[in-house]
Amino acid sequence: MRSHTLFPTLLLLGSLTLTAACSSGVPKSSGTASADARPDSSSSAAETVDPSKIKGLKIVNDNSEHKSCPFATSYPDVPGAQPMTAAMKKDVEGRLASFRSAACTADAGGAQGRDLNVSHQFLVASGDVLGVRLTTQDQGAAGSGLSTRTYWYDGKAGAYRTALGLVADGSRNAFVAALKGQLQGREGVRAATLHDAFAGPQDRTTVLDDMAFTADGGLRVEFDSGEVGTPAAGSYVVTLSKETVTPWLSAFGQRAQRQTVSPGSSLDLGATHVPEPAVPTHTASGDDDTDCKKVKCIALTFDDGPAAPETANLLTGLARYKARVTFFTVGQNVAAHPDLVRAEVKAGHEIGNHTWNHPNLTRLSPEQIASQLNRTNAAIEAATGEVPTVFRPPYGAVNQSVRSATTMSPVLWNVDSEDWKCRDAAKVAQTVISKGRPNAVVLMHDIHATSVVAVPEILRTLTARGYHFVTVSHLRATL
Repeated sequence: MRSHTLFPTLLLLGSLTLTAACSSGVPKSSGTASADARPDSSSSAAETVDPSKIKGLKIVNDNSEHKSCPFATSYPDVPGAQPMTAAMKKDVEGRLASFRSAACTADAGGAQGRDLNVSHQFLVASGDVLGVRLTTQDQGAAGSGLSTRTYWYDGKAGAYRTALGLVADGSRNAFVAALKGQLQGREGVRAATLHDAFAGPQDRTTVLDDMAFTADGGLRVEFDSGEVGTPAAGSYVVTLSKETVTPWLSAFGQRAQRQTVSPGSSLDLGATHVPEPAVPTHTASGDDDTDCKKVKCIALTFDDGPAAPETANLLTGLARYKARVTFFTVGQNVAAHPDLVRAEVKAGHEIGNHTWNHPNLTRLSPEQIASQLNRTNAAIEAATGEVPTVFRPPYGAVNQSVRSATTMSPVLWNVDSEDWKCRDAAKVAQTVISKGRPNAVVLMHDIHATSVVAVPEILRTLTARGYHFVTVSHLRATL
């Protein structure tokens, strides 16, 4: 008699009712983003960076599926730019700490609908110049909860630069005067607010923290809500033309401008060692002919990747047991590591869509939902030649608006490994082994090294108990 008679319903509706494998508190970050909330943010800034060309690139991801404290963060770690990576790490961890303190403690009464998302975008990665924008969305916080910041690295000097470092010291008064001139008269902007925003050197560094060059060499400056105007007016953008801004740029700013307008074919930040993780070459032997009506099947699913080197290590472990799984990939990570996604397909695994940067889709407009899913599908198709037929909504959050935005089928889970909470391989393995049952869909994450280490024990034990490891779509098709 089948012990999982409600599987089809559970697969679509999901369940997060597992008892915690570790402590029941909010997980601590060890090191995984926002929606397309500013549609103009990418239109005037150059978007020519192919992250897969950045040698040794590692995306630092973290996440929590905790109902009362959901978050997903990511930022890039580029060889040779350690000071810049350290600055991003400090800022992300600071935002996480503030989010947890305000939204996730017992005294705060839980997140009360809040979730935190930090995503990244490469502005330029050419020659000796690296530029990255981090976008933070604290959904449910006061105001818009949206903020952006750019980080710059000068490979020639071996130094991290703030956004204001694009402008020469002696030109900053003229630069600020030009910005004030563009802002004055806009709705919501008051003279007193502008004066306070740019009052001193530290104020200027704080408020001028998002600057990037446009494709034609102009400089785009963005101000978060409340920085130079009333919070209700939202964010403000000022773009200065190339002719206007060039005389004010620092030597680094001039190089950043040139590398943005005419990027070279490579990035060289002077790193003494650039790791090149091996990409597995395992090849599946034909289609999976497992009949889940006759044998015990279980579907392991891995969210938030691909990640280097974790996903590569996982693929090697899966190949030893001829196990097939479903990877629900995040678009910005697919763009960074398309070779790993191709390796997943070659090994017989299924690729699903997990949005571009892991926002809660139920908080987005229909257009934003479609953008998150379509952009990720395009990245997956570019890497593999195939378009996914299944998607997993971040945090399992799905409603009619989300379903209506795509023809892909939603896939949730009914066994949570809680590997996002418990970074202990033995406990993660024991949770899956003890809670696993025929036709179950298991939630795991291949961005966590401890989760990857747990997989061989899961495969070894459940194989001995007669289980076959199949993809979600194969499980559905054969039940």
